[in-house]
Amino acid sequence: MTDTVQQIKDRLNIVDVVSQYVKLDRAGQNMRARCPFHAERTPSFIVSPDRGTYHCFGCGVGGDMFSFIEAIEGVDFKGALKILAEKAGVELVYSKGGSPAGEKDEKDRLFEAMEAATIFFQSHLDDAAKKYLKERGLEAATMNAFRIGWAGDSWTELSDHLRAKKFTEKEIVDAGLAKGGDKSASRRITDKFRNRIMFPIADTAGRVVAFSGRTFGPNAHPDAPKYLNSPETPLYHKSRILYGFDRAKQTIRKHNFAILVEGQLDLILSHQAGWANTVAVSGTAFTVEHSALLKRMSENLVIALDADAAGFKAAARAARASLQQGLHVKVAQLPEGLDPADLILKEGADAWKERIREAKDIITFLLDVLEAHAKAKDAFRRAVETIVLPFLTDVQSPIAREQYQKEIAKRLGVSESAVASATKLVKPEPQPVVTKENVRPADAPNRIKQAYGLLIWQESMKEPSLDTDEYAKELEEAIGAEAMDELRRTPLKDKEVLRFFAEQLHGKNGHLKRDAKTLLTILTRERLQRELEANTDAMKLAEEEGNEEMIAELAKRSLILTAEIAKITKKS
Repeated sequence: MTDTVQQIKDRLNIVDVVSQYVKLDRAGQNMRARCPFHAERTPSFIVSPDRGTYHCFGCGVGGDMFSFIEAIEGVDFKGALKILAEKAGVELVYSKGGSPAGEKDEKDRLFEAMEAATIFFQSHLDDAAKKYLKERGLEAATMNAFRIGWAGDSWTELSDHLRAKKFTEKEIVDAGLAKGGDKSASRRITDKFRNRIMFPIADTAGRVVAFSGRTFGPNAHPDAPKYLNSPETPLYHKSRILYGFDRAKQTIRKHNFAILVEGQLDLILSHQAGWANTVAVSGTAFTVEHSALLKRMSENLVIALDADAAGFKAAARAARASLQQGLHVKVAQLPEGLDPADLILKEGADAWKERIREAKDIITFLLDVLEAHAKAKDAFRRAVETIVLPFLTDVQSPIAREQYQKEIAKRLGVSESAVASATKLVKPEPQPVVTKENVRPADAPNRIKQAYGLLIWQESMKEPSLDTDEYAKELEEAIGAEAMDELRRTPLKDKEVLRFFAEQLHGKNGHLKRDAKTLLTILTRERLQRELEANTDAMKLAEEEGNEEMIAELAKRSLILTAEIAKITKKS
């Protein structure tokens, strides 16, 4: 795996990787952007092309291209490895079990189980299921591309198959493919999915992490839920994964907008119709994590959920979550009683295309719907106050908010100031911050670490402005050998933070030598003052004990330290 990582680093530049997610601007030798991991107005996210690293001075995150992909794509290291290997054109070397060469952990085994289950389901897709899917508009190539499968009537067929492949019952259950039964019975676990058309759900790296099964077949229980999704597992966190995102992300970036639909067939038919920038919520609530995921690809979202009451409510929730993350939200209005899959099947791909192109801004859409259904002007006003104004509080752009206020005022026949006043009375929802970790202010390092960061930065340069050997010697004299040894034990990740800080602080400074000397002088004076304070405390103790010899020695030392401090202060 080490060889693979190095090959990727040899072929990819961190700027090429990061710039696919955020807009980078030149800042001296580095690149700067607004951090994709927390909301900020002033760019504090710095990328160093020379060192292949990044660091945000706002929230403290940092690392190399692998940790960046882990954080922004929401995958583990091996998921990042897979994504970057594909970008770099590097072939991953797999072990016999199917994971990248090297020792396998528990997640590797679960990924392997999910892949084995996908192949099993796909190989069992029978003619009846194929006929149904074809009637719904799916082509054979599309079925294969989305790896659609079939779970039969047996209670243990998949579990038996996986056990034969040396997966333990615990692994099968942990993957969400089976559920535990009565341990005293002959069948200790039973398959999670039965009599269902199976749709694999992948993470952003394209690895199958869950399934959604649609009930189908003569043996399906009439009271069974129409769709059944995998439970939360170590691989599958439904609030972080959108169905089809792994396939859609590049096209979202290319076309600069995403389309959000509700179900698997909606998504698959949309892709088949040429809209590969479509993602689906797939039976789960759309979350701020989902909107943050989409925002990393584009700031534009078109919502096209079902045209019924439930679909309207789901669209409203998705819109608010997206507005809170700063997305520009539009709504594609569908004919009553039709979902995107039905529209494409009955009216064709062009009709779907037209609906997307005619999508309205969320505020305009809400005003149109409410005005059309309002029986009186006063009822329309009340609906705007209770339904539309909360959306207005979620709009992050002041310019867009003012434009919407003008439109609302015009529709209601009132002044813009009245709309603004009414909006202020609406209590905005708390806006959660989405990031890999809890965002925290990045504290500036203390003077000693600043001085050491300056040394690390200069040592990393091909042509340093300072004599690094001489500076290191003077730094050790200034802070003491013990403190210097402790600095040298600083972890590599923290050293990179110090290096970034030094470069940001001194990179454009034309007086680096002078400033370095000033910093060393301050550190020397602070060390001497600490020694003087410790010496004074020791003298007080000696006086209490009546140790005249120690008092004389400490008094002499105090005079020396005081003279050295005075000398340094006079020079500075």
